[in-house]
Amino acid sequence: MRVSVYNQQGEKVGATILPKEVFDVKLNSDLVHQAYVAQISSARRVIASTKTRAERRGGGKKPWRQKGTGRARAGSIRSPIWRKGGVTFGPRKERVFKVKINKKARRKALFMVLSSKAKDKELIIVDKLKIAKAKTKEMVKLLDNLIKKKDKVLVATAGKNETVVRVNKNIPYTKTIRADSLNVVDLLSYKYLLMPKEAVKIIKETYLKSHNT
Repeated sequence: MRVSVYNQQGEKVGATILPKEVFDVKLNSDLVHQAYVAQISSARRVIASTKTRAERRGGGKKPWRQKGTGRARAGSIRSPIWRKGGVTFGPRKERVFKVKINKKARRKALFMVLSSKAKDKELIIVDKLKIAKAKTKEMVKLLDNLIKKKDKVLVATAGKNETVVRVNKNIPYTKTIRADSLNVVDLLSYKYLLMPKEAVKIIKETYLKSHNT
C-alpha cells in the first residue's frame, strides 16, 4: 500500500510503501471487539470492596440473652441485618476482571485497526516530527496544517520525544504514544493516527518480528 508523505506545513513531499502484512489486513469486527474488551477489562482496577461480618470490629459479646427479653435472638452486633454490620454478597477486592485473549489474535486485531485507518485515509505520515520550541501553539499549528478539521488525533512517535509529549499534554483532543506501544483501545479512541515516516519501520520491526516468532 502506497501512501503520501507530508511535511509539517501540510505539503506533500513524497510517498512511502506500507507493509501489507500490517496495513492491508481484512477487518473482522468481532475480533477487534474481543481485543478491545480484553484490554479495557484487564486495565480495570478493583475499587469497591465491602467487609463481611468477620472483618467488622466488635461483636464478640452477645447483645442480650437468648430468651426472656421479648426481642429476636441476636448473636452479634456485626450481623448483616444490623446497622454497621457486615455486608452480604457485597463487592470484594478479590474480584478479577482480566479477560484472556490469544497474543496472536490481539496482534491481528491491531493490524486490522491500522489497516482500517490507512484505508479510510485517517493515517497521516509526515517526513519528520520535530517541534523547535516546546510551545503548545507550535503543535496546534502543525495539526492544523495536516488536519483541516479539528478531531481527535493520536500522535505516534518513533522513539522517546519529550518535547512532543509535553506540548500534547495541553491539547485536549490529542494523545502521544510510542510507535512500539500501539494498542487497539487508543487507536479506536482517536480518529486520526499521526506519525513520522520512520515510525513505519519501527512498527514493522516490532510487530512483524514477534508475529513470526
